[in-house]
Amino acid sequence: MNAELEVDAVVLVGGRGTRLRPLTLSAPKPMLPTAGTPFLSHLLSRIRAAGITHVVLGTSYQAEVFEDYFGDGSALGLELEYVVEDVPLDTAGAIRNVYDRLRAPNAVIFNGDILSGADLGELVRTHVEADADVTLHLQRVEDPSRFGSVPTDADGRVLEFLEKTPNPPTDQINAGCYVFRRSVIESIPTGRPVSVERETFPALLSAGAHVHGFVDTSYWLDVGTPEAFVLGSSDLVKGVAPTSALPGAVGEALVLDGAVVAADASVTGGSTIGPGATVGAGAQVSGSVLFAGAEVGAGAVIERSVLGAGARVGAGTVLRGVVVGDGASVGADNELLDGARVWPKAELGDGVVRFSSDG
Repeated sequence: MNAELEVDAVVLVGGRGTRLRPLTLSAPKPMLPTAGTPFLSHLLSRIRAAGITHVVLGTSYQAEVFEDYFGDGSALGLELEYVVEDVPLDTAGAIRNVYDRLRAPNAVIFNGDILSGADLGELVRTHVEADADVTLHLQRVEDPSRFGSVPTDADGRVLEFLEKTPNPPTDQINAGCYVFRRSVIESIPTGRPVSVERETFPALLSAGAHVHGFVDTSYWLDVGTPEAFVLGSSDLVKGVAPTSALPGAVGEALVLDGAVVAADASVTGGSTIGPGATVGAGAQVSGSVLFAGAEVGAGAVIERSVLGAGARVGAGTVLRGVVVGDGASVGADNELLDGARVWPKAELGDGVVRFSSDG
């Protein structure tokens, strides 16, 4: 939609991203290169495309990195403001912490690690038309037992918030995006941590407030783990996940300026080859992310993996589902499989780690 919506956006980007270590030792999770640009760029592009222009970022961990990169937001057609959280305030506390910067009657709240294709304009319209106090984006998923579930009645009103259970009564889960009436944000307690899931939403229901559900089946992914991070980046490159911030054409691979890929190398599956990165002769890179200056040796196989800035992988090495930190070196003829994480600047010699008896 092109017309500007009378609503503010709040993006919560204060988390430390511990599940993504060692990648987040050097950068906050929303600033990690994802399909060639910081993850947050993709969310901001969707916010702008929906006609929302005033965005408040709730920051904490490495807060200065966000403003250094995005500035006042004018290059994106946005007006960005930054509010630093001095002590951890949890989800609702972080929302309350930005209250003084809000202007519109309603605010859309985003968790900064969710990749979603939800129609933001329709979400806001649903909230306004229902005259709701809070509207939750509820995502339908195949396996709701992995999440807390949120049942709604025939009119779309939320009935309760349920913890994880083996037999949830609905396939609707909390998707981490909400529209709040501004007065509800003002009522959140200050000066202490407050959780929207455990305190704010249950209290609103108990008080008889109108908590509404916007049920959706579009693309949705929490990119908080290495596995999900590489999947989300690949989906953005392939055009499966929506964005207006992709620095190149949609396709099987995104090769950025200064990257060098050998003529007989294979780069597929939505892989991103960062600026100045190199992929050697006969190497295979699939569904992976190479940060700036990363090096893949001849004949190496890199699948569903992340190579940090300046990381090096030797000839013939196989990585499947692996994270290699910034500046780390994995020598030739190693084999690292799902879940392995190599810390920044660590060095593994040639042929020192294998998960099979080959070679």
